[in-house]
Amino acid sequence: MNAHEIDYKIYGEEMQYVEIELDPQEAVVAEAGSFMMMDTDIKMDTIFGDGSGQDSGVLGKLFSAGKRLLTGESLFMTAFLNVGQGKKKASFASPYPGKILPIDLSEKGGKFICQKDAFLCAAKGVSVGIEFSKRLGRGLFGGEGFIMQKLEGDGLAFVHAGGTMAKKELGPGEVLKVDTGCIVGFSQTVDYDIEFVGGIKNTVFGGEGLFFATLRGPGTVYVQSLPFSRLAGRVLAAAPRGGKDKGEGSILGTLGDIAMGDNKF
Repeated sequence: MNAHEIDYKIYGEEMQYVEIELDPQEAVVAEAGSFMMMDTDIKMDTIFGDGSGQDSGVLGKLFSAGKRLLTGESLFMTAFLNVGQGKKKASFASPYPGKILPIDLSEKGGKFICQKDAFLCAAKGVSVGIEFSKRLGRGLFGGEGFIMQKLEGDGLAFVHAGGTMAKKELGPGEVLKVDTGCIVGFSQTVDYDIEFVGGIKNTVFGGEGLFFATLRGPGTVYVQSLPFSRLAGRVLAAAPRGGKDKGEGSILGTLGDIAMGDNKF
């Protein structure tokens, strides 16, 4: 195997974290901001790109790191290496409520395609790149689904799904239609495209996006009920205007404003 062999355990229900056990000289790479805790004798280092070792030389490393800019990620990732004598553990947390999904790339034909913000961490040696679309429709209308990440190698990778996750096994030619933001990832055998919703009423009054993704089997598809873009939109919509909390329009909220001198008559 090219990637390091790591053991893991996932804890929690709504806000999960994954604990990874590292043998001496084993390492895991993670997105910035996902680190939770680690044992002593684990060395943390910032690296260009994913540290997969597939790119040689300075230009190769710069290209590997530069690919991540296209997905809106940082140029850098963080590597956690066990420099001690015994087994050590490092833990990484979900960014928001949902589920952590372990992906064994050796069982996925060496490649898995996922949303650009779904990747959490992986065994060192796993390549984290971008999956370019070859169809114009995806590029113009795909939104979150246009540039997706591809995880390549033969090791373990961990992705995060918001809310409740659904796993769908598609047979040959079977089609599943999904909101573009609700896609977590899918196996490389799944064909992916963007389709127009259609209909004047749906377009003007539907309240959903104008386009959805069509996923055609065979293969496995993972879908999330709460994409981060939807969560962020709901939080912004519920935020108080002008930086004041109006108490949700309640009498107590109004009386509180009066007592604090916030209401002007």
